[in-house]
Amino acid sequence: MRVSDFDFHLPEERIALRPARPRDAARMLHVASNGVLADRGVRDLPDLLQPGDLMVFNDTRVIPAALKGVRPARAVGGGGPVELEVNLHKRIDASAWRAFVRPAKRLRTGDTITFSETLTAKVTGKSEGGDVRLVFNVTGAALDAAIAVAGEMPLPPYIARKRGVDEQDEADYQTLFATHEGSVAAPTAGLHFTPELMAALDARGVEQTRVTLHVGAGTFLPVKSDDTDDHQMHSEWCTVSEQAAAAINAAKAEGRRVIPVGTTALRTIESLASGPGVIKAGSRDTDIFLTPGSSFAITDMLMTNFHLPKSTLFMLVSALSGLDVMQRAYAHAIAAEYRFYSYGDACLLERRT
Repeated sequence: MRVSDFDFHLPEERIALRPARPRDAARMLHVASNGVLADRGVRDLPDLLQPGDLMVFNDTRVIPAALKGVRPARAVGGGGPVELEVNLHKRIDASAWRAFVRPAKRLRTGDTITFSETLTAKVTGKSEGGDVRLVFNVTGAALDAAIAVAGEMPLPPYIARKRGVDEQDEADYQTLFATHEGSVAAPTAGLHFTPELMAALDARGVEQTRVTLHVGAGTFLPVKSDDTDDHQMHSEWCTVSEQAAAAINAAKAEGRRVIPVGTTALRTIESLASGPGVIKAGSRDTDIFLTPGSSFAITDMLMTNFHLPKSTLFMLVSALSGLDVMQRAYAHAIAAEYRFYSYGDACLLERRT
C-alpha cells in the first residue's frame, strides 16, 4: 500500500506534553467492530469489557537510555570536540548497544565517545540513519549502573523537542507493570492504568497476564519509503512465558476475548502465535509489520494511544479496525480535541468484523 494512504494532518496543539492526572482520567475513544465511534473515558473500561476477557500487559521497564557525550578532538584528520546526543535502542550483548546518534556524520568507526569520567564507548560500526554500534568500557551490571547515572528518560522526540526531561518524567514514563529493564521507550497504553482501575477490572471479572517486549527507539522512526512493502522494521526482543501462553490459549479455546494493552503487547502475542488461536511460550527478536490485509491469530481487541501520521503503528491499528474506520476515528479525535501520542488519550479498538 502507499504510505501516503496513512497520512493525516495533526495540529501541534493536539500533542500531549504531560499525562492526565490521575492517569486513568484520560479520555478514550471506543471504536466498535462495526465502526461506530463513542467518546468514553479510561475509567469506563470495566463497563466496556466482559467477565472472562483477558488483558495482556507489557511488563518491560524503561531505562534512562538518552545520553549526552563528547567525541574528543582528533589528533589526525582535524576536527575539534563534538557534542553528541546518543539514544540507545537495542542491546547486543553485555557491553554493546546499537544507538541512534546526532550528529552521526561527525563520527567514524574507531572513534571514542566520552559520557562521564568513568563511562566511554567505542564506535565499532555505522549504519544508515545515524545508527551506530557502541562497545562500552564496562560490562553487565556495571554498565547498567553507569547508564543509570549518566542517562535520562528517553522521551519521544515530539515531546523532547518542546521541553526538557525532568524528575516527574521518571515516574510518568513508567507503567504500573514495569518490571524487566530493557526498553528505551514506554509501552504507553499501559501508562493509563492505576491500582484503582486494576481493582475495578478485577471486580468485573477481567483477567490479566503479562508478556515482555523491550521497546526500541526505532518505533519512532518515520517510514521513508513510498510503499509499505519497501519498509524494513527494526527488530525488538520479546518473550511469552509458559504461564502467559497457557492463559492466552485457555482464553482462546474457551471463546473469551484476548485484549493486548498497547501495540507492543499485540506485536508480542502475534509474533509468538503458532496458528489461529494458539500461542507458544518462547523468546525471539521480532520485526513483525502489520498493515491492512494482515491477519491476527490472537488479538480480538486492542487498547492503544493515538499514533503519528504515516507511522507503522497507525498502519497496525488500521490493519485491525480498517483504514477507512481509523481515518474517520482520527478525524473525530482531532476535531473533539483528544490528546495524542505517548502522554495522550487512549483508544479501545475492536477487531473489524
